Amino acid sequence: MTSKSQYKMPKETVRTTLTLPLDLIERADKAVKEGFAKSRNELVAKALADLLAAVEREKIDRAFREMKDDREYKEEAKAIEKEFTGASWEALQLGEQEV
Repeated sequence: MTSKSQYKMPKETVRTTLTLPLDLIERADKAVKEGFAKSRNELVAKALADLLAAVEREKIDRAFREMKDDREYKEEAKAIEKEFTGASWEALQLGEQEV
């Protein structure tokens, strides 16, 4: 869970209605009382923002996992690596001279 009072509610909001299980409401109220959010609305917004950030990270992770089996990507990565081999070697030598 996001630490206390890190999330700021944006000025532009939309009113909506949610139907939630009683145990979630009780736990949400407890978290608000403990100072994790100023209100239920803020707590729900925090939780939703955290979940959506995790979803975005998972999408990125999935794309990277798929890249490992992508023949075209591998060929392109090898071509780029080959193009920069000389520059990488030169940068390594310059770095060692500075030490």
